[in-house]
Amino acid sequence: MNEILTETKGSTRFLTLNRPEKRNALNDELVEALKTALRVADADSSVKCIVIRGAGKDFCSGADLSSIQKIANASYEENVEDARSLAELFELIRSVRVPVIAAVNGRALAGGCGLATACDLVVATRSARFGYPEVKIGFVPAMVAAIVRRSLGEKKCFELLTQAFEYSAEDALSLGLVNVVFDEEGFDAEVLEYVSIYTKVSGSAVEMTKRLLYDIDADRYSDAINKGVETNARARMTEDCKSGIAKFLKR
Repeated sequence: MNEILTETKGSTRFLTLNRPEKRNALNDELVEALKTALRVADADSSVKCIVIRGAGKDFCSGADLSSIQKIANASYEENVEDARSLAELFELIRSVRVPVIAAVNGRALAGGCGLATACDLVVATRSARFGYPEVKIGFVPAMVAAIVRRSLGEKKCFELLTQAFEYSAEDALSLGLVNVVFDEEGFDAEVLEYVSIYTKVSGSAVEMTKRLLYDIDADRYSDAINKGVETNARARMTEDCKSGIAKFLKR
């Protein structure tokens, strides 16, 4: 069975986690397949955005049982290598040139919630559930902490990562961890409509904006402004910008 199902609609690449009988739980094969699919999509100039979704009732329930068993018996060095594999996936999502959107149905828990949070945008069904339950078994939602801390205030971040409760799509929306919530009925069509904006705006401008936003995460204000200056100047040299200016001046 293919761990990742790939489908392209127009300029949108859909990557579907395909372990529905395991609630799309993460194992080595699924993580590696998703990395490969992201790199393939990134190399395709016709792709304007990527949507990650889950087959069946859930988005992703986190690590599967075999992965947890492996962790319990691994050495420190083996655990570092294993953790780094998931960290590489989170970093890859941010380095892919186009927007990556998580379309969450059902549950997104532990590493599955981390995967959704790592995406540039998150959309969800009204019944979707999120959470970082790792501390219940003495584990730490460690890599995703870097992302949650950039998205939330210190106190709310601490609460989410240490109290292990599930929260609703509406809660996630109010926190800013979800961009928009849709009804379950017609969810796929709503997602496609939501991401269709990337067929109507400048692809090069979106790519440069994505890179700039993440590049300035840890910068001082003046350094971030200067990176903005350089990005602004590069954007002016693109064909999209030149043709856009020409159209604007003809109004």
